[in-house]
Formats: sequence, structure tokens, C-alpha cells
Amino acid sequence: MVIEYLAPNDAFYPNGLQSSSFNGTFGMLATLGNQKVLSTKAIGFFASTKCPGDVILQTYNLAQQLRESGVPTISGFHSSMEQECLRILLRGSQPVVICPARSLEAMRIPAEWKKGIESGRLLLVSAFQGEKRATAKLAESRNRLVAGLADKILVLHAAPGSKTELLCREIAGHCPLLTLESDSNANLFHLGAAPIKIPDVPQLLKVSRPAAHYSWKRQN
Repeated sequence: MVIEYLAPNDAFYPNGLQSSSFNGTFGMLATLGNQKVLSTKAIGFFASTKCPGDVILQTYNLAQQLRESGVPTISGFHSSMEQECLRILLRGSQPVVICPARSLEAMRIPAEWKKGIESGRLLLVSAFQGEKRATAKLAESRNRLVAGLADKILVLHAAPGSKTELLCREIAGHCPLLTLESDSNANLFHLGAAPIKIPDVPQLLKVSRPAAHYSWKRQN
């Protein structure tokens, strides 16, 4: 498998990263897999490191529905809950984009990822070069990359005061933000997140976000 690179002027360079909000934020992207996957609308999703029990139960059902409905997904797949979702999603046939918080060069690719890459449904994307280890700073940048590539954002859970919640504060009002129905997600509902029910999953990508309305504004 060969790593390929996308410059901002290349045909498959994501339109979302060329908007006024991201223009100049991300330059060259390294990819491993089928670059055409980037032209597919996808749900970006995040989850804090620790999730409440009711959220965990809903998440398993959600991941299965995403897989069965063929909904393309994109994430860093770093937290334990995100990794569980990836394990379920890789059993399907829908496109999946993984964004590591490090460079792809010299990265060990798990066997199950290789199968997805070879079948043309799995794509690895990184905005980093020469970064052999993931760091908290790289993870923050990676999460913004996921947000820029995704059509909508689904947050399984964002613990109050966490970096995941900060990310949600930045994108709230500028990008469709969804979350699971749970009292534990009251902070996300306060930010304007819409509740998502499992039967609604097939309709997730029916309405796209207006790119012109999307911008990054840090909340102090």
C-alpha cells in the first residue's frame, strides 16, 4: 500500500477544507486508500473518553444501524467508544474515513484496516507530516480536520469541561450537531444539539450543512 498526497489544488481535495473557515488551516493531506471516498458525504462523530452506561448501550445500537444503513462515517476513532464503533462499522461495506492524530508514514496498519483499504471502502487521512506519535495538540487539530471533512457532526457524549465539549461549543450554530437522547447529554442540548433516534439514522445525510454558514469561533 502506497501513501498518496493531496494538495489544495488537487481534484479530490475536500471542498469543506477550502471554505473561508478552513482555507489555509490545512495544507497537504496524506492519504492511504481510495481518495474518492472523500467525495462521499459522511457523518463525523466524537465521544469523550468515558461515557455513561445508557449512552454506551445506545451507541452499540447506533453503530449497528449506521453499518446496516450504509451511512459513511469519519472519526479519529481514538477514544474507547469510538474504537468500539469502528470495530462494528468495519464489518459492513459502507465507506469509513479514519483520521489519525499523527503522520501516516511508518504507521503500523492493523490487518482489519488493510482489508478495508484493499476493498476501496476504507481511507486514512492525515494532515501531519513527520509526527510519529499522537499528542493532545495533534488530536485537537485532527478533530478540526474531522469536522471539516464531515457533513454533520454526531457527538455520542461530551463530558462537561472536556475538550470534546469545547469542540462542540466551537461548531455549535455553524454545523448540524447531533447527539444521543440522554440526561447525560444535557450540556449538548443546551448548545443546540438535536437528539438523534436509532430509527432516524438512514435519514442522517438527507440535509447537508450550508458551507457558507460554517466557521470556527472559539468560546472564551
